[in-house]
Amino acid sequence: AKEFKTRLGIFLHKSELGSDSGNVGKFEWGSKHNKEGSFSEDVLGWRESFDLLLSSKNGVAAFHAFLKTEFSEENLEFWLACEEFKKIRSAAKLASRAHRIFDEFIRSEAPKEVNIDHETRELTRTNLQATTARCFEVAQGKTRTLMEKDSYPRFLKSPAYQDLAARACAASACTSGCSPAEPSHT
Repeated sequence: AKEFKTRLGIFLHKSELGSDSGNVGKFEWGSKHNKEGSFSEDVLGWRESFDLLLSSKNGVAAFHAFLKTEFSEENLEFWLACEEFKKIRSAAKLASRAHRIFDEFIRSEAPKEVNIDHETRELTRTNLQATTARCFEVAQGKTRTLMEKDSYPRFLKSPAYQDLAARACAASACTSGCSPAEPSHT
């Protein structure tokens, strides 16, 4: 178990330098992951669906680390910023945060510009005129789809994930259906 955690820590540590996205690059060993079996199930679950990966703090951290190796972490960071944005209840904070997200990820030549089409960019700009928790919905959906169809399959095929999955499989004494080289995601 210690070696398994160390391997994941090394995988995640590679991306922590220079990350200004808060705890996205941080690896958390919460009570849910104190048992090796739970963690192994978590790692193996990531290949079942993109939703399972995004619903796991460790999955998000591992995926973020992978995206940093490809210099494409802005999509995940934007998606996460939108998820946090939706939780804001104060209208003043909502408007302020919306403009920061737009300036960081959406506007042309933004520091972490996400890959969206011109129509989506303009729709999002228009949505900021009457800021609601849903003003980034279309742009967030497009970046999520891009990650799911493009980056996620590469993550599952990456040597780093394959190593984690093989160790998770061995740690949880997998029997049938546990072939890290053959992710079930299509």
